[in-house]
Formats: sequence, C-alpha cells, structure tokens
Amino acid sequence: MLSETLRRATHPMAQFDGLALDAADPARAAAFWQLALGGRSDVDADDRLLVSPGPGRPAREILRLREAQAPAADDARVHVDLRLAGRAPDHLLAAGGRMIRPPGGDPWYVLADPEGNEFCAFPAVDDRPAGMFQLVVKCSDAHGLARWWAHVLGGRAVDEGEAAAVVGAPEFPWDYMVFDPVPEIERYSSRTRWHLVARDPDLTALRAVGARVLAGPDGSRHEWVLADPGGNEFCVAVGKI
Repeated sequence: MLSETLRRATHPMAQFDGLALDAADPARAAAFWQLALGGRSDVDADDRLLVSPGPGRPAREILRLREAQAPAADDARVHVDLRLAGRAPDHLLAAGGRMIRPPGGDPWYVLADPEGNEFCAFPAVDDRPAGMFQLVVKCSDAHGLARWWAHVLGGRAVDEGEAAAVVGAPEFPWDYMVFDPVPEIERYSSRTRWHLVARDPDLTALRAVGARVLAGPDGSRHEWVLADPGGNEFCVAVGKI
C-alpha cells in the first residue's frame, strides 16, 4: 500500500492551475503582467485573456484576467510576491504600476498593477532569478489552512512561527504557498483567486474535506467556484491529472 505521503504526491485531489485577477480593463492588466513576468498573452476556453508563462518559467504560472465592471476593493487578502531583477521596480512603475509604499520596516515594496491589484516586490539580493516566487494568503488559522491545502494539493505543510506554508505540491509553480495569520480576516477582500484542476468530476473529495460549493458551471463559465475552510474562494475545472 502506498504511504500517505506518496499517495498525496502521486494522487492529489487537485492540481494548481494558475491565478485569476479581476480587472475592469483586462487588456491593460494583461499587458502589465506580461511585461512583469516575461510571459505571453493568450485566451482560455472562455475567451478570457490570460498571461501564459515565458521561457524557462513554470508551466502553471498562469494569470487569467477576468472582466469585472466594478472590481471590489483589494486588501491583498491573496497576493503574489515577486523578486526584482535589480534593486528598484522602475520598469513596473513605467508600465503603469503604482507605488503603495517603498521598503521600510519590511525590506520589500508594496505595489499595485494598473487595475489596483496589490503585490509585493523584493529587491534582488543574490543570484536567484527574478519573477514570482510565492503566493500569500492572509487567514485566521495559518497552520490549519496550510495543512488543509497540503492535503488537497499533495504537498506538505511547514510551520514558520505564527505563519505556515505548503511546499512540494505537484505542479505548484512557485517555492511556497504561504498562510499569514491576521486578525479580523473577514474585513479583508481580494481580487485574486487561484485555479485548480480536480481529479473527480463531481468534486466529491473536495466536498468531503470541507470545501463549500458557491457556484457551478453555467453558460459563460466552465468551472466551479468553491471556498476553503478559511473562506478563500477558488475556481475548479474538472480534468485529467
């Protein structure tokens, strides 16, 4: 019989399949992220703009731009962290990004894309490559939620003080999926969600471990919308993994 660790790695409930960002002007957001990530523009099965990974980048580093006439305020409940090629994000600002705050007590910039989606940018300090390196999720129970997502995605949860992270999940494109505890998480909102591809067509396994179904496929959307035990919304398509 397979060990539990091996079973999770080889037969996860779902695999990570990129991110989705709400935008009033998807084309403007796509142009910014194409430059930021060195990717290329494309369209998905629902004719939505997406940024596909550039040369040498992970296959699941995908950003889908979803049109929203009046996107909600973004409190960066879910956001990405990326490393810069140099010390300053001048190229991102020139492309339409906005400075929220420069490094201070924390050694990173907080920026927003032209649509107001916030992210963190870390100045280069060594020879590690520039680009995205982790997804950050603010939550109330960091350790519990990290264990839950490790179970779903096939990785393992690692405690990092009050925070926690998932590492080693198959197809996850970055180093870490970080869970950062904050008080009164219900006050936070986000325009960023992540996409999964699920193994079973009726999402039985995800429902069994506590995922809540918020919406099913309809005429304009091929995926399901679910929420994890922390209330974070994510999208799920059914496919072969």
